[in-house]
Amino acid sequence: MPHWEPKDTGAPEVRFRGLAAVGRSTAWLAGTGGTVLRTTDGGTTWRNVSPPGAAELQFRDVEAFDARRAVVLAIGEGEASRVYRTDDGGATWTESFRNTDPKAFYDCLAFFDHRHGLAMSDPVDGKFRILSTGDGGRTWKVLPNAGMPAAQEGEAGFAASGQCLVTSGSKDVWLATGGATRARVLHSADRGLTWTATDLPVPAGDPARGVFALAFRDRTHGLAVGGDFTPGRPSPQAAARTGDGGRTWRPAATPRRPTAPAWPGCPAAAPPPSPSAHRHRPHHGRRPHLAHGRHGLLRHRRLHPARSVLGSR
Repeated sequence: MPHWEPKDTGAPEVRFRGLAAVGRSTAWLAGTGGTVLRTTDGGTTWRNVSPPGAAELQFRDVEAFDARRAVVLAIGEGEASRVYRTDDGGATWTESFRNTDPKAFYDCLAFFDHRHGLAMSDPVDGKFRILSTGDGGRTWKVLPNAGMPAAQEGEAGFAASGQCLVTSGSKDVWLATGGATRARVLHSADRGLTWTATDLPVPAGDPARGVFALAFRDRTHGLAVGGDFTPGRPSPQAAARTGDGGRTWRPAATPRRPTAPAWPGCPAAAPPPSPSAHRHRPHHGRRPHLAHGRHGLLRHRRLHPARSVLGSR
């Protein structure tokens, strides 16, 4: 039976938020203080490959293609939202996008393949904003919003390790929301040009409630989890599942403290979210450990603090 042992990442002050495992040996981490780490030995050792001059940024999402190529997203209002790309394992980075709209706040990244990807921002002028790339994150453009439904008052995404925006296949993408009267999931079947919105049977009606994260096994079967991240307040049972690509959702059995969904074989687990609906609040909740097992890299939100990796033998 495998067991777990802590492995120091060498970054005791960092709260990790983004995780991308691209094989049994290679994974990328992203976190506070503009930190990006990379392992090529299954998590035994980690190398700091952070972009220079990024110490004030919060990296909440990392999407990696292999040991050399990765894209990271920094969240925040205005110019704090940025995208960086590396093609040489983090030896050098290029800033490929810097937000200049003070009303935008980018939360998540997701890729369909090595070339095509999207990033999502909280609503700007009443609609979620979608950023698109067709060259692996080297360049980005804002998509037209004519096919995006109007946002609810107070609706936003949760910057929860990139799991508020997920893809399956070459064109399908889902976007999770919270902070409003109703928790919703928006679905696009054309890489973000047009969207449909569906209400979820997940507690909402509060800025700290809604859908935190999504996972899709394929383009029809998906899971959504959420809750209430407010410290000291019990989190409600908040999980839903779909078998028709997100057109309908029904309540699902939930873990005692749901945080993030995962299908076997899919990237897993995020720590509790720090939603952009509460942009000026510090992150709440326990810091996550990282874990490495025979099925890949996972996170465990109930371990503390976020300075170690757990390795399986």
